[in-house]
Amino acid sequence: MDTWLIVVIVVAVLIVLALIALAIAKRGKGKERKREQAREHLQEAQLRSARADKEQAIADEQAARARRERAEVEERAAGAEREARERASHAQDERSAADSLKAKAEKLAPGLAQHDGQHSGVQETVRREETGGATRA
Repeated sequence: MDTWLIVVIVVAVLIVLALIALAIAKRGKGKERKREQAREHLQEAQLRSARADKEQAIADEQAARARRERAEVEERAAGAEREARERASHAQDERSAADSLKAKAEKLAPGLAQHDGQHSGVQETVRREETGGATRA
């Protein structure tokens, strides 16, 4: 065999070995690059998960505050309705007492209630009681 042929074969073998080594190195770099990318994705996922947990906690807190405020408003409304019913009941009691007294007065002195001018004086007294002593015209 000629020397030049041996040199060409050796060079060709060296080139093939170099190409194989280069391919192995590239594959290793590709895996490392993918591994690094995977780490970055995991870190980003953890960060977003933490942000989502924080937002969920804030949303839960807002919902709880809204429920608490709604309950307070409903409680105040129920109290106001109860007070209004009590006042209406008291007004009805007062009206019944007034009608009873009117009936007694009519029995004692028929026609007196129609001619008596004290009715406006009674209204003025009620107005003073409602306003704490001040009079209205």
